Amino acid sequence: MAFTASIIMAGDKVVIGALDMSFLSVTSRLFPGTLVANGPCYFGTAISPGIPTATVMIGPPIGISAPLSLRCDGIANFHGIVNVIAVSTFMGLCTKLGTTIKNALSLKNGIEIKNALSVGNAIAQQNGNLNVSGFVTIQGLLAVGGTITCAKIFSGFGAFAAVAAPFKKFDIPHPTKDGMRLRHACIEGAEIGVYHRGTVKGNVINLPEYWKGLVDHDTITVTLTSIQTYQELSYEVVDWGTKIKVLNSAGGPVNCSFVVYGERKDVDKLQIEYEGDEIQP
Repeated sequence: MAFTASIIMAGDKVVIGALDMSFLSVTSRLFPGTLVANGPCYFGTAISPGIPTATVMIGPPIGISAPLSLRCDGIANFHGIVNVIAVSTFMGLCTKLGTTIKNALSLKNGIEIKNALSVGNAIAQQNGNLNVSGFVTIQGLLAVGGTITCAKIFSGFGAFAAVAAPFKKFDIPHPTKDGMRLRHACIEGAEIGVYHRGTVKGNVINLPEYWKGLVDHDTITVTLTSIQTYQELSYEVVDWGTKIKVLNSAGGPVNCSFVVYGERKDVDKLQIEYEGDEIQP
């Protein structure tokens, strides 16, 4: 049976349905203005009329052009799972205490501040500037189509570290000219190599002690350049790659500069060419 009236005023409480959930015991207080509805409850224009999908279903208002279906001023607590199947817009501070799982596209056009651990198990695309004041730990592949500016990069990929880019450079404030910058590019080669350089007076180059655990001594090569006078210089790698013996076939003392190169043995050899369209570690 339907009942129609322009204005209906009830006393302290209205109960719709057979169960009054506002009274848990005989000592429960009666709060004036209490509404108890066992559901389903339809407010506004229902999305699926005639098919209840929740206890409360809220749609756009009927008869007026209000822009919102629901407005909450103050604090709102959600206990359980919150499913958002549409566009979600947050204007202001958003604090999340717990786990947030996103299985869809997420677009962020404002400032996002994170003071806790953020774990991403899928592809994340950043179309603007990303400023990080702390550490960023990446366990997988980082592909950058633009520029990365950072103080330091600590990269570990098992026993092999890699930073993949068309070229590598450093860009720093100019050491002698105000308002200028200094840019150099790194030399590249088909190996993971190290070098040691200096000058020698005598006939022995003592390599760093750690080279015996770092460098394959069979890959060591030496470039010798005479200083001041002509010298017929040659060298011999001795003591299992820990020393370089320098000889002057023209006679006289040795006075030269040197550069010693070697390939690292503590990592896998560099695979120069490989199949595929993506960067491999």
